[in-house]
Amino acid sequence: MKKPILLPGLNYFHASSQIVQSLVGGILMGLTVAPVSAWFLAWIALVPLWIAVCSRRSGVSKNQPPAAILGLVWGIGYHGIALSWITGIHPMTWMGVPWLASLAIAFFCWLFITLWGAILVAIWATAMRGILNFRFTISWDWLRFAHLHKKIKPTTNLIIRNSYLDVLIGVALWCGLESLWTGGPMCWSSLSYTQSPHNLAILHLGQLSGPFTVTAAIVAVNGFIAEALLGKGKEDAQKETSPNWRYLSIAAGLLVGLHLVGFGLYSRPLIQSPATALKVGIIQGNIPNEIKLYPGGLSRALERYTSGYKTLASLGVDAVLTPETALPFLWSGQDKINSSFYSAILEKGVLAWVGALGEQGRSLTNSLFTVTGKGETFSRYDKVKLVPLGEYIPFEQFVGGLISRLSPLDAHLAAGKPSQVFDTPIGRAIVGICFESAFAEIFRYQAAAGGQFILTASNNAHYSKIMPTQHFAQDVMRAIETDRWLLSSTNTGYSGFIDPHGRIIWKSGSNTYEIHAATIYRRQTQTLYVRWGDWLTPLLLILGATGWLLNSLPSPIKN
Repeated sequence: MKKPILLPGLNYFHASSQIVQSLVGGILMGLTVAPVSAWFLAWIALVPLWIAVCSRRSGVSKNQPPAAILGLVWGIGYHGIALSWITGIHPMTWMGVPWLASLAIAFFCWLFITLWGAILVAIWATAMRGILNFRFTISWDWLRFAHLHKKIKPTTNLIIRNSYLDVLIGVALWCGLESLWTGGPMCWSSLSYTQSPHNLAILHLGQLSGPFTVTAAIVAVNGFIAEALLGKGKEDAQKETSPNWRYLSIAAGLLVGLHLVGFGLYSRPLIQSPATALKVGIIQGNIPNEIKLYPGGLSRALERYTSGYKTLASLGVDAVLTPETALPFLWSGQDKINSSFYSAILEKGVLAWVGALGEQGRSLTNSLFTVTGKGETFSRYDKVKLVPLGEYIPFEQFVGGLISRLSPLDAHLAAGKPSQVFDTPIGRAIVGICFESAFAEIFRYQAAAGGQFILTASNNAHYSKIMPTQHFAQDVMRAIETDRWLLSSTNTGYSGFIDPHGRIIWKSGSNTYEIHAATIYRRQTQTLYVRWGDWLTPLLLILGATGWLLNSLPSPIKN
């Protein structure tokens, strides 16, 4: 069996073309989210990388680029575009940062979070290539051994590839890595959020096992399309049906079938008792960051939030929600007592959820407070997932001196405990502050602990207009997964109300001052995801590992 020899020029061209096709695939995935929102591209955008990593043409594999490079390039294409909104922090001259230094910091932040996401893809690609190479090596050695010992004929066809197992392993690895990343400090651009808020049917799969269910669906469909395009493998030499059409049929069946399952969940009516209704209001203050922390900004914030609160109270709302750090001072300090907003609470007697700063030892916390109509602080939630490079500095001993000025606070923030619950006089709430909207487990835990509705409070004024759109898409997913009504109040947009099916009841404008009141309903239902968490990822990993062990020494097929 002689292997074809590729000329050096062809080797270089082949390697370069695989890198380019991987980059193109990543760019296509990057176009699935705001501002382009071409969500349907997610179902094919992983195909180029899969083909580049998993192709097993004899004589070519040694001339392929390293799988890590292919994955890194795809990841840069995807995460680099999806997270480009981070560059909106430039210019930071209002913080006293020189223009060029501000540009350098913005570029560093974009590069840092892009590579963080791209590393996930690089690990996935490396693992996939390694698993396939191991199987190929074992199969080839077994063929030579069997031929030398006259156990099979020289023309024996050998099972080298198992496309079904490859797809299972690919899905399991991707979901496992995403699960690992969500447990870390940074996670935003999961494959699942490429479908939000447009593809509500498929997002309802999140009620089964969280966002990883949607990710699994996307990777599986891409995987079977890629396996079809890889061509007929040796294992299919004696099959009557072309694997191209077979795998394409499976991909189409999965795409349609999973959407039908999601649509079934989406079509269930919302059963809501009038006794569970709450009329709530939100205030979008629209205080630019450039003035927020200065006397003029604080004066404008107090004026707008006080006025908005009084207007909503006159409409008969049960509670009012303000954005993240709407009042950027210590809620336990004298500034609260002297504020017009606190006086308005005492005057109107309507419960308020106030975004302000708290204390934890010698550190500050980014907190949401429940303040009763009598002015008493009833409960408090401290932000758990702090924003890297903004609210704290990752690897501060190495890069802290370069980017410490990113934080507008004089002290780094302290994180809250993941086990928090947020009781209020009108029911237990589920809370997410800004960046936490990307972490489904935070919402799942609070829903399992009895949370009846969701409050999200955000600033969103740091970045470009792309980020608030993606942020709102994250909130849509959290409402669906937990089967809860969600109200979101942001500083500059987008604020809104979302029902448990992810339908947007009302959405604010961007960079506008707005108040709005609507009726939501307290719910105590528990989806499969709320009850069991992410059970799918461990199951896929177990099935993938078992299948790999059972198929690592394939049996020869005699002619």
